[in-house]
Amino acid sequence: MTGRDKLRAALSGEGSQEIPAVICYEGIYIRDRWRELSSRPWWYRASPDLDQQLAWRREVYGKLGQDWIGVSPTGTAQERADQWIDLRGERVFSVDRRTGVEEEMLPPPIGGWNHGGGPQSPHPEWVPDSRAELDPLLPAPDAEWEDPRLDGRADLAAALVAERGDRVLPWSAVTSPLWDGYDIWGFEGLMTRVADQPDLIEFACQRHADRALHTIQTAAALGAEAIWIEECITDMLSPDDFRRLNLPFVRQLVEAIRAAGMYSVYYYCGDPRDRWDALLDAGADALSLEESKKGFTIDIEEVVERVGGRCAVFGNLDSVGVLQDGTDAVLRAEVERQLEAGRRANGRFVMSTGSPVTPDTPVARVRQYCDLVRELGGSV
Repeated sequence: MTGRDKLRAALSGEGSQEIPAVICYEGIYIRDRWRELSSRPWWYRASPDLDQQLAWRREVYGKLGQDWIGVSPTGTAQERADQWIDLRGERVFSVDRRTGVEEEMLPPPIGGWNHGGGPQSPHPEWVPDSRAELDPLLPAPDAEWEDPRLDGRADLAAALVAERGDRVLPWSAVTSPLWDGYDIWGFEGLMTRVADQPDLIEFACQRHADRALHTIQTAAALGAEAIWIEECITDMLSPDDFRRLNLPFVRQLVEAIRAAGMYSVYYYCGDPRDRWDALLDAGADALSLEESKKGFTIDIEEVVERVGGRCAVFGNLDSVGVLQDGTDAVLRAEVERQLEAGRRANGRFVMSTGSPVTPDTPVARVRQYCDLVRELGGSV
């Protein structure tokens, strides 16, 4: 079976006879291990040249050996034609040919996107406290969705799917509507408004969901077959608030993904112990959870038992304790344990890490993990 075949079967009710292998948040790992993954300059990741984009991806995906590949829209064909990468010795500039505006580009620092080394968390000086104040920040999406295949935004994805789509599964991502509110209010602002202004949060979630529907349509047009729904910090809501302010909007995304002919993977980052039924009520095709940490335990065997065949399960291999720091024997034993849990799920299982692969994890170790899954996961 190809990686694409394995993932299709695992995410469907059919179940796969061979368990697929993936890592989550591959973009973070690619950023952090660029020099080991690619022989190309770091600025290739921002290049408007599709041949350069394809060149680094061939190297990276060839070395990692995953069973899926991420696809996302680029700038339009006109925007790419207008952009020029100007190399001036060691300095790199992005220049707009049309306007002459230039911006110096800096290599992303290992372990984060903030060049100043400060916290990545938003701490807005001003936050909206009414629907009228939210409107400029979250305008309603245009009624007409714009097909990315018509203006060139799908060109790179189309080339990737044509080149690799017969072997690996193309996937894309969307953010859950409540988690999107973090960028507007920050942590404290979001949590206090959940308690004091739930109607405002509900309005923002619906607006986020409406906008996400266009993102889902775009992903389908790019050739994606699965959508990763990212969600963080919602375990800090009470179960009742979770059901009111989060669950209905995640369901909207899941239903839209299914209507577009794709599979949904609900990545719930947090402690699930008091909301298992709500997580499963989202109706996603797969549930993905992080590894045990932060003072709580998420055991993959318990996850499979609780899910009880209602959807597929993604593994949650410990990215630090096992993948980064574990011996070869520890890695093999944990992969075997997780695959055995996957077999009890009748093949509705995808071997995955529970969180992003760390900067201190060599590429050879990630490849070893993927190869182990193929060696040990070939019979369900």
